[in-house]
Amino acid sequence: MTSRVRAAGSNGTDFKPRERRAPLYQMSASLKSEVRKLNLVHLLIWLLVAAQMTVSHFNLVSHDTVSMPYQWEYPYLLSILPLLCSSLSLPKNNISYLVLSMISAGLFSVAPLIYGGMEMFPVAQQLYRHGKAYRFIFGFSAVTVMYLIMVVAVQVHAWQLYYMKKLLDSWFNATQEKKKK
Repeated sequence: MTSRVRAAGSNGTDFKPRERRAPLYQMSASLKSEVRKLNLVHLLIWLLVAAQMTVSHFNLVSHDTVSMPYQWEYPYLLSILPLLCSSLSLPKNNISYLVLSMISAGLFSVAPLIYGGMEMFPVAQQLYRHGKAYRFIFGFSAVTVMYLIMVVAVQVHAWQLYYMKKLLDSWFNATQEKKKK
């Protein structure tokens, strides 16, 4: 068995207070981790929408296989901007990039999803009342597929905004504590 070397003048029980990180930094690190995970899911959703639009516009497959995109999908492509801003804000705790990311997430992520829900509602209503679908994505009703993507996207963006707000509060408090000293 190996034996541990102790510092002179220590009985070995004083390591706990020395090994702690400040709770403020622990919270910042865990919130950054959550925002990174949500950014990854956001990127996957964005890639799905971009792939559907690319395949549709360049006629890579027939319109019977992948339908033309809905109008809300075009402004949703701009949701890559809040993703980039939040990714740039995390390494150096840049408050201004994080605020810009939160504002642009509302404009380019949440607003197109709200518009899309309203745009597709009559089509969804017709599908579920009469069983008629006119747009398809790989044999499934396009409105159903896009509503499923929208449900996941709304949750991702809501959690992103929540964690970014908590992270912003954490960074702002840390900045205020440094100014007090």
